[in-house]
Amino acid sequence: MSLPIEERAQLSRGTSNVAIYQMVANALIDRHMGGGVLLDVGCGTGQLWSYIADHFHRYEGADAVRYDGFPAEAVFHRIDLDSGRVPLPDEYADVVVAVETIEHLENPRAFVRELTRLTKPGGWMVITTPNQLSVLSKLTLVLRNEFNAFRAGSYPAHLTALLEVDLRRIAKECGLTDMTVSYSLCGRIPGTAWHWPKWWSSLFPRAYSDNVAIVGRKSLRIGG
Repeated sequence: MSLPIEERAQLSRGTSNVAIYQMVANALIDRHMGGGVLLDVGCGTGQLWSYIADHFHRYEGADAVRYDGFPAEAVFHRIDLDSGRVPLPDEYADVVVAVETIEHLENPRAFVRELTRLTKPGGWMVITTPNQLSVLSKLTLVLRNEFNAFRAGSYPAHLTALLEVDLRRIAKECGLTDMTVSYSLCGRIPGTAWHWPKWWSSLFPRAYSDNVAIVGRKSLRIGG
């Protein structure tokens, strides 16, 4: 049996890489016209808000624990993501994001269905996770029979490894449209603490990015 969600959340320390936050911010600025509520599910310390604060009227975070440093002006919701339910009304937010959260959970499909429920019709969703198709991850799989982000030291914080095709399939099952895949353009060089030059990652984003995002839009209702 895996550790309780609260303990797994603490193992992550509630933060992600700067390149991941920038990837999410770029995706939203390019697509969302601005204003409304941004709901960050699995928000951690709420660092995403500093990248996108000028683009929304309100930021709300939801997580298993409230981390030190969460923005004082934001609204926080304590949740149990493993239960598959966020105790907020349907169509609650204009945009819903989940940054490096889905890989911590036991049921990724139930999680994305819940994110879809929380999103207003016509609103955007962004979900990020480690990129299993990077050179680093593939090489680690060949040499150690594990994806890099899911090696023994990452368990039990990281539970579920998803490929890009899995993200696309789950998003399609949830009825999302206008789907695109984005990459963090930041990838570690195998065997070192260094990262590939950004221009190189930009040329081959899938191979040289450590993280990937699926971006999709909830369909507008047709008729009454």
